[in-house]
Amino acid sequence: MPLSQPTPAEPSGSPSPLDPSPYDALLLVSFGGPERAADVVPFLRNVTQGKDIPVARLEEVGAHYYANGGRSPINDQNRAFLAAIREDFSSNGIDLPVYWGNRNWDPYLTDACREMAADGVRRAACLVTSAYSSYSGCRQYREDLAEAVAGVAGAPRLDRLRHYFNHPGFVEPMVDATLSGLAELPDEVRREAHLVFVTHSIPSWMNEASGPRGRAYVSQHRSVATEIVERVRHETGTRHRSELVFCSRSGPPHVPWLEPDVNDHLHDLARKNAVGVVIVPIGFVSDHMEVVYDLDTEAMETAEKLGLPCVRAATAGVDPRFVSMVRDLLLERAVAERGGEPERAVVGSLPASHDACPGGCCANPRSQRPALGGTEAGR
Repeated sequence: MPLSQPTPAEPSGSPSPLDPSPYDALLLVSFGGPERAADVVPFLRNVTQGKDIPVARLEEVGAHYYANGGRSPINDQNRAFLAAIREDFSSNGIDLPVYWGNRNWDPYLTDACREMAADGVRRAACLVTSAYSSYSGCRQYREDLAEAVAGVAGAPRLDRLRHYFNHPGFVEPMVDATLSGLAELPDEVRREAHLVFVTHSIPSWMNEASGPRGRAYVSQHRSVATEIVERVRHETGTRHRSELVFCSRSGPPHVPWLEPDVNDHLHDLARKNAVGVVIVPIGFVSDHMEVVYDLDTEAMETAEKLGLPCVRAATAGVDPRFVSMVRDLLLERAVAERGGEPERAVVGSLPASHDACPGGCCANPRSQRPALGGTEAGR
């Protein structure tokens, strides 16, 4: 694959702006998903480990996967994302291998660590396919990374790259997707359409504990939604009414989760005589199962029954800006690890997130599992 034109040489003693050292690899860290029907129950056992859920209940929960042939879209999307990252690195003169590991399905994080160790990798930056702060979206990944490293002799040091919910490489594709969604609505409803920003629901306690000072999960999403609304207004001259809502609630009914559910909210909009909706999945980086079923299937069916014109905006996926964001985050962190002061690209009302999570950030209320990428002992 041909490289782009070489950049001019830096002055003697000055590091190249494309220098990824001290990193000699990038690890893409994701959730994982089944690839065939026989994988569904074992995958869900991994996801619910320690909860002793009967097989019959797991099969019931797995109905969405069975309806899709037993195959989650997430692994194929990660394969496409990996290929795009490798192409971006190569085209920009960054000679760095890119590995992939999942928390809950093959390829597992332990296997990725074992592969990196065998290849002589000493220190890898980790890009997690979760953009926001929460236990399930951050610390649980950090705990699993610590467990994976502990299980592999000679495993590399792993550093999680910062949260990127407010990086322009994530936000700008979502702005354009929202504009495209509005353009798909009928002319007569477009101007008055609501923007319904959707993310994965989590237990209320998890939001309360998210981030260094709590409630970061919701505040980060609200900041992104506000930025998108303002940028859409700048492009169209219309400030659309908007709401943050949730999908994919699970767990026992007596445990409070973040609300309202997207389907309940669509019913509420219909009662208020809303004329059109664009669903904007700001909580997801690609079209995995929550998007394909909860939004494209369930929410769209709800909107159709209500007679409510509705379009679902695209996720970032392999948008070139989202792909190049990975390079930007890697090089930004490399500068910081070399003792420099990197420029940190952000948009919206919140500052760039921390590199290393403060002690107690996104706390695990059930146990004190070791976690990588934090300032507390045992980093």
